[in-house]
Amino acid sequence: MLNPPPPSFVIEARLLRGGPSDQDLFHDLNHGWPAGVNWIYGDEGCGNTTLLRLLAGDLQPFSGTVHRPSGGIFWVNLQKTELDETTVHACLDNLRPHYPGWQPSLLETLINELSMRPHLNKRLNMLSTGSRRKVGLLAALACGADVTLLDQPFVSLDTASIRIIKSFLNEASDHPDRAWLVADYEVPVDIPLASVLEL
Repeated sequence: MLNPPPPSFVIEARLLRGGPSDQDLFHDLNHGWPAGVNWIYGDEGCGNTTLLRLLAGDLQPFSGTVHRPSGGIFWVNLQKTELDETTVHACLDNLRPHYPGWQPSLLETLINELSMRPHLNKRLNMLSTGSRRKVGLLAALACGADVTLLDQPFVSLDTASIRIIKSFLNEASDHPDRAWLVADYEVPVDIPLASVLEL
Protein backbone atom coordinates (compact mmCIF):
# COMPACT_ATOMS: atom_id res chain seq x y z
CA MET A 1 0.00 0.00 0.00
CA LEU A 2 1.39 3.36 -1.05
CA ASN A 3 1.69 6.15 1.49
CA PRO A 4 -0.37 9.25 0.66
CA PRO A 5 1.65 12.21 -0.61
CA PRO A 6 2.48 14.91 1.95
CA PRO A 7 0.12 17.88 1.93
CA SER A 8 0.96 20.71 -0.41
CA PHE A 9 1.28 23.74 1.81
CA VAL A 10 -0.20 27.00 0.56
CA ILE A 11 1.55 29.01 3.28
CA GLU A 12 4.39 28.06 5.63
CA ALA A 13 6.14 29.51 8.67
CA ARG A 14 9.67 28.33 9.40
CA LEU A 15 11.55 28.97 12.64
CA LEU A 16 9.18 31.84 13.28
CA ARG A 17 9.71 33.89 16.42
CA GLY A 18 7.88 37.07 17.22
CA GLY A 19 5.21 39.09 18.91
CA PRO A 20 4.25 42.72 19.56
CA SER A 21 7.00 44.95 21.03
CA ASP A 22 9.04 42.92 23.52
CA GLN A 23 6.74 39.87 23.64
CA ASP A 24 8.25 36.75 22.08
CA LEU A 25 5.10 34.64 21.77
CA PHE A 26 6.50 32.09 19.36
CA HIS A 27 9.72 30.13 19.64
CA ASP A 28 10.82 28.65 16.32
CA LEU A 29 7.31 27.82 15.12
CA ASN A 30 7.40 25.45 12.16
CA HIS A 31 4.04 24.90 10.53
CA GLY A 32 2.46 24.65 7.10
CA TRP A 33 -1.17 25.22 6.19
CA PRO A 34 -2.65 23.33 3.23
CA ALA A 35 -5.60 24.25 1.02
CA GLY A 36 -8.97 24.19 2.74
CA VAL A 37 -10.06 25.55 6.11
CA ASN A 38 -7.41 25.53 8.85
CA TRP A 39 -8.04 26.38 12.51
CA ILE A 40 -5.70 28.10 14.97
CA TYR A 41 -6.92 28.14 18.54
CA GLY A 42 -5.90 28.83 22.11
CA ASP A 43 -6.78 30.81 25.19
CA GLU A 44 -6.84 34.61 25.23
CA GLY A 45 -3.35 36.06 25.06
CA CYS A 46 -1.77 32.98 23.51
CA GLY A 47 -0.99 34.78 20.25
CA ASN A 48 -3.78 33.90 17.79
CA THR A 49 -4.04 37.40 16.35
CA THR A 50 -0.28 37.95 16.52
CA LEU A 51 0.32 34.83 14.42
CA LEU A 52 -2.14 36.00 11.77
CA ARG A 53 -0.43 39.39 11.67
CA LEU A 54 2.99 37.74 11.28
CA LEU A 55 1.70 35.55 8.46
CA ALA A 56 0.14 38.56 6.73
CA GLY A 57 3.28 40.68 7.03
CA ASP A 58 1.42 43.21 9.17
CA LEU A 59 3.92 42.47 11.97
CA GLN A 60 7.62 41.73 11.43
CA PRO A 61 9.04 38.60 13.11
CA PHE A 62 12.11 38.68 15.35
CA SER A 63 13.46 35.79 13.25
CA GLY A 64 12.33 33.14 10.82
CA THR A 65 10.54 33.32 7.50
CA VAL A 66 7.03 33.09 6.12
CA HIS A 67 6.61 31.57 2.67
CA ARG A 68 3.57 33.23 1.16
CA PRO A 69 1.77 32.31 -2.09
CA SER A 70 1.94 34.51 -5.17
CA GLY A 71 -1.85 34.82 -5.20
CA GLY A 72 -1.85 37.09 -2.17
CA ILE A 73 -2.97 37.03 1.44
CA PHE A 74 -6.08 38.76 2.71
CA TRP A 75 -5.82 40.44 6.10
CA VAL A 76 -7.59 43.59 7.23
CA ASN A 77 -8.30 45.30 10.53
CA LEU A 78 -11.29 47.59 10.12
CA GLN A 79 -11.35 48.53 13.81
CA LYS A 80 -8.67 51.19 13.27
CA THR A 81 -9.96 54.64 14.21
CA GLU A 82 -8.48 56.20 11.08
CA LEU A 83 -11.10 54.29 9.07
CA ASP A 84 -14.03 55.64 11.10
CA GLU A 85 -15.06 58.23 8.50
CA THR A 86 -14.87 55.78 5.57
CA THR A 87 -18.17 54.49 4.19
CA VAL A 88 -18.77 50.78 3.77
CA HIS A 89 -18.96 51.20 0.00
CA ALA A 90 -15.68 53.15 -0.12
CA CYS A 91 -13.98 50.64 2.16
CA LEU A 92 -14.86 47.75 -0.15
CA ASP A 93 -13.89 49.77 -3.23
CA ASN A 94 -10.51 50.59 -1.66
CA LEU A 95 -9.78 46.92 -0.94
CA ARG A 96 -10.85 45.54 -4.31
CA PRO A 97 -7.82 46.67 -6.42
CA HIS A 98 -5.45 44.78 -4.11
CA TYR A 99 -7.02 41.42 -4.95
CA PRO A 100 -7.07 40.39 -8.64
CA GLY A 101 -9.35 37.44 -7.85
CA TRP A 102 -12.05 39.66 -6.30
CA GLN A 103 -15.51 38.15 -6.89
CA PRO A 104 -18.10 40.92 -7.42
CA SER A 105 -21.06 38.56 -7.83
CA LEU A 106 -20.22 36.75 -4.59
CA LEU A 107 -19.88 40.11 -2.84
CA GLU A 108 -23.35 41.13 -3.99
CA THR A 109 -24.80 37.85 -2.76
CA LEU A 110 -23.13 38.22 0.63
CA ILE A 111 -24.25 41.85 0.98
CA ASN A 112 -27.83 40.64 0.67
CA GLU A 113 -27.43 37.52 2.82
CA LEU A 114 -25.74 39.45 5.64
CA SER A 115 -28.32 42.28 5.41
CA MET A 116 -25.69 44.93 4.68
CA ARG A 117 -27.28 46.72 1.72
CA PRO A 118 -28.95 49.42 3.88
CA HIS A 119 -25.54 50.21 5.41
CA LEU A 120 -23.40 50.61 2.26
CA ASN A 121 -23.37 54.41 2.40
CA LYS A 122 -22.89 54.66 6.16
CA ARG A 123 -19.53 55.50 7.74
CA LEU A 124 -17.88 52.72 9.69
CA ASN A 125 -18.23 54.68 12.94
CA MET A 126 -22.00 54.65 12.43
CA LEU A 127 -22.18 50.86 12.44
CA SER A 128 -22.74 48.48 15.31
CA THR A 129 -19.81 46.26 16.30
CA GLY A 130 -21.39 43.32 14.47
CA SER A 131 -22.09 45.28 11.28
CA ARG A 132 -18.58 46.72 11.24
CA ARG A 133 -17.22 43.18 11.56
CA LYS A 134 -19.44 42.11 8.67
CA VAL A 135 -17.72 44.65 6.39
CA GLY A 136 -14.41 42.87 6.90
CA LEU A 137 -16.07 39.50 6.37
CA LEU A 138 -17.64 40.68 3.11
CA ALA A 139 -14.22 41.61 1.80
CA ALA A 140 -12.56 38.47 3.16
CA LEU A 141 -15.03 36.07 1.59
CA ALA A 142 -15.13 37.87 -1.76
CA CYS A 143 -11.41 38.71 -2.11
CA GLY A 144 -10.33 35.59 -4.01
CA ALA A 145 -6.87 35.58 -2.40
CA ASP A 146 -4.88 32.34 -2.15
CA VAL A 147 -4.85 32.73 1.63
CA THR A 148 -7.55 34.42 3.70
CA LEU A 149 -6.89 35.13 7.38
CA LEU A 150 -9.91 35.43 9.67
CA ASP A 151 -9.64 36.48 13.31
CA GLN A 152 -12.63 35.41 15.45
CA PRO A 153 -15.11 35.72 12.58
CA PHE A 154 -18.21 34.95 14.68
CA VAL A 155 -17.76 37.58 17.41
CA SER A 156 -20.70 40.03 17.70
CA LEU A 157 -22.61 38.35 14.86
CA ASP A 158 -26.24 37.26 15.03
CA THR A 159 -27.14 33.59 14.70
CA ALA A 160 -28.27 33.89 11.07
CA SER A 161 -24.99 35.56 10.03
CA ILE A 162 -22.91 32.93 11.85
CA ARG A 163 -24.82 30.25 9.95
CA ILE A 164 -24.02 31.97 6.63
CA ILE A 165 -20.29 32.27 7.44
CA LYS A 166 -20.14 28.63 8.52
CA SER A 167 -21.91 27.57 5.33
CA PHE A 168 -19.30 29.44 3.31
CA LEU A 169 -16.44 27.80 5.23
CA ASN A 170 -18.01 24.38 4.71
CA GLU A 171 -18.00 24.98 0.95
CA ALA A 172 -14.44 26.32 1.13
CA SER A 173 -13.19 23.26 2.99
CA ASP A 174 -12.61 21.23 -0.17
CA HIS A 175 -11.07 23.98 -2.31
CA PRO A 176 -7.99 22.49 -4.03
CA ASP A 177 -5.64 25.49 -3.96
CA ARG A 178 -6.91 28.17 -1.57
CA ALA A 179 -6.50 28.24 2.20
CA TRP A 180 -8.51 29.91 4.94
CA LEU A 181 -6.77 30.30 8.31
CA VAL A 182 -9.24 30.99 11.10
CA ALA A 183 -8.13 31.97 14.61
CA ASP A 184 -10.58 31.51 17.47
CA TYR A 185 -10.79 30.22 21.03
CA GLU A 186 -12.56 26.97 20.20
CA VAL A 187 -12.44 24.43 17.36
CA PRO A 188 -15.79 23.97 15.57
CA VAL A 189 -17.32 20.53 15.19
CA ASP A 190 -19.46 21.45 12.18
CA ILE A 191 -16.75 22.56 9.71
CA PRO A 192 -14.40 20.07 7.96
CA LEU A 193 -10.86 21.18 8.77
CA ALA A 194 -7.64 20.60 6.85
CA SER A 195 -5.50 21.23 9.94
CA VAL A 196 -5.74 22.35 13.54
CA LEU A 197 -2.98 24.22 15.42
CA GLU A 198 -3.20 24.76 19.17
CA LEU A 199 -1.13 27.65 20.52
